Amino acid sequence: MQTDLSFLHLVLGASPLVQLVMAALLMASVVSWAMVFDRLKMLKAARLEADEFERRFWSGGDLAKLYRGIDKSTATGMSAIFHAGFREYAKLREGHALDSADMVESVRRAMRVASSREVDKLETNLSFLATVGYTSPYVGLFGTVWGIMNAFQALGNVKQATLNLVAPGIAEALIATAMGLFAAIPAVVVYNKFSHNVERLEGRYDDFLEEFSNILQRQAHAGAQVGGA
Repeated sequence: MQTDLSFLHLVLGASPLVQLVMAALLMASVVSWAMVFDRLKMLKAARLEADEFERRFWSGGDLAKLYRGIDKSTATGMSAIFHAGFREYAKLREGHALDSADMVESVRRAMRVASSREVDKLETNLSFLATVGYTSPYVGLFGTVWGIMNAFQALGNVKQATLNLVAPGIAEALIATAMGLFAAIPAVVVYNKFSHNVERLEGRYDDFLEEFSNILQRQAHAGAQVGGA
């Protein structure tokens, strides 16, 4: 007697709990890949935005004009950080409430808040990828253990155990482990890659923040209006 060990047959023949585990892993994998493409698009846009803004910022143009050209409601990344810093600087400059050191420190805090918000946006859904990557193998292993338990329990009801009897149960159980690895491996690889990309962008934001703070500090000490880098 030939046993059907095709993937579809094994999945349909699995116990309800193992099928539930497989369905959960499949759903986690689908959602993970949707998030991967979404984060890939967003990180690419953030990198291009940073490149473009740095080009405009260091071109030697009027920073006040650059500030007025940024729409606060749609500004992202480095543009949002610059907008927050320049707005704070202009407000304090008009009020003459602080000395130059305190003024620049206040501007730096405003930019750090904006930078933190931008990094939080970039890190959205990365925790889900990490969770899928680290838990999926264990979820799959649970399905495998449960399936093997059912297979051996079924052997207790027969007089003679044969490979044809035990093979389908073990095979369908091992599919759960395979699906767990299928969901986990890409999620872990992509999570590590995206985390590295976010760290690099965060480093660029921090560098810009410090460089812009130095420019404002020199302008504040000179007592002049900010007109260019």
